[in-house]
Amino acid sequence: MKRLYVKDIKDGTKVNDSFMVMKKLDFDGENVTVFLGDRTGEIKALVCNKSNSIKVGDVITIKGVKGGILKASEFKFEQNFKCDEYLPAISRPIDEIISELEQISEEEFKTLETKSLNDYFFKNPEFVEKFKKGIGGLSQHHNYRGGLAEHTLNVTYLTKILAYRYDCRFKEIAILAAKLHDIGKIEEYEIEGPFKVSMRGEMEGHIVIGMNMIEEAFKAGKDIYSEDFKNRLRGCIVQHHGKVEYGSPKAPNTEEAYMVHYADYVDATMNKIGQIKDLTEPDNWSDYDRRIGTKLYV
Repeated sequence: MKRLYVKDIKDGTKVNDSFMVMKKLDFDGENVTVFLGDRTGEIKALVCNKSNSIKVGDVITIKGVKGGILKASEFKFEQNFKCDEYLPAISRPIDEIISELEQISEEEFKTLETKSLNDYFFKNPEFVEKFKKGIGGLSQHHNYRGGLAEHTLNVTYLTKILAYRYDCRFKEIAILAAKLHDIGKIEEYEIEGPFKVSMRGEMEGHIVIGMNMIEEAFKAGKDIYSEDFKNRLRGCIVQHHGKVEYGSPKAPNTEEAYMVHYADYVDATMNKIGQIKDLTEPDNWSDYDRRIGTKLYV
């Protein structure tokens, strides 16, 4: 069991604990330069490994001292470990998020169409298990295990508020589309080691993957879904990035699609701002952030 985490390692700290190899940078014939990580962060390290056998995704226990760079004179491979110890994860219990998401669903989904499409995914244990572990992205927002569920809950909640505040004609479709807008991310990213985009994610992206999943659900439902329901739901999923330059195949062109898009944009932006706040002392300027296009006074 881990006792020492990256966030607690300072210059002079003696290290004798396990970490995951997140990146491999260089090999000089005797030492491997890597980034080692756990759920609290990453640290650059020089590990004695003449055989150059260390690979990204390995979990190794090292002995060494932090002095600028962490220098490890000894290491051993670990075979039995839990990924949750080494990968960033949401601090809030994931089952609380799922429960809150399902409470909104029970309150809002009244028609056969919305209840059936919701149940196709969220009554499927295999899907739900992947969904719970999913990430929102690599560096954009919610880039930690459970981030996908957290983002989905926030977008669903915000869409519900918008739908009622502005009297959306198709409230149920808007709220359901918010819940389903990023389901393709369960296949877009690999999350059982250092987070990375899957081959399918590189080739298709989560919008296309998500649409294929939705179409499979429509096919399984046969005559349950009207053409109007299917078209409106499709529009919300396809258009949720808002602008073509943001990766949206098409800009929003229905009321409900606009609501899902703006809810998605607000939550992604505020999550990024939250991450910047965590790295910046109060009453100071942050570094420039490409995602929000500015530095931030905290």
